[in-house]
Amino acid sequence: MQEVGRGDKVFDHAPVRGRLRVLDGPDDVLALMDTGAEGVIALVRDAGATFLAPVYHELAGVVCTAGTVRSHIGIVSREFQVPCIMAASFDAGEPADGAEVELDCSGEAGVLRVG
Repeated sequence: MQEVGRGDKVFDHAPVRGRLRVLDGPDDVLALMDTGAEGVIALVRDAGATFLAPVYHELAGVVCTAGTVRSHIGIVSREFQVPCIMAASFDAGEPADGAEVELDCSGEAGVLRVG
């Protein structure tokens, strides 16, 4: 697996694997509810994204490109024990929607890998 991004991990968690889904708003979450969010690692840009609420309990992980570990997404991730990285940046751009990824929050920083 190749590292493609890093961010501030919200809490320690073993690596998880899943399918990356870019979720920009409530319509994307509604569409995901039709197919299920099991095994999905959500990529969101808004650290206050409350629209994830209906699927949070199913998500394998969350990657947010903004905010801090004290942002709404970080707080909810800790509550649901869903691994999460905040303020994620990508070396060569965001991975493609649907890519198989690994989210690793077991080290000092949160790491996203593709492969």
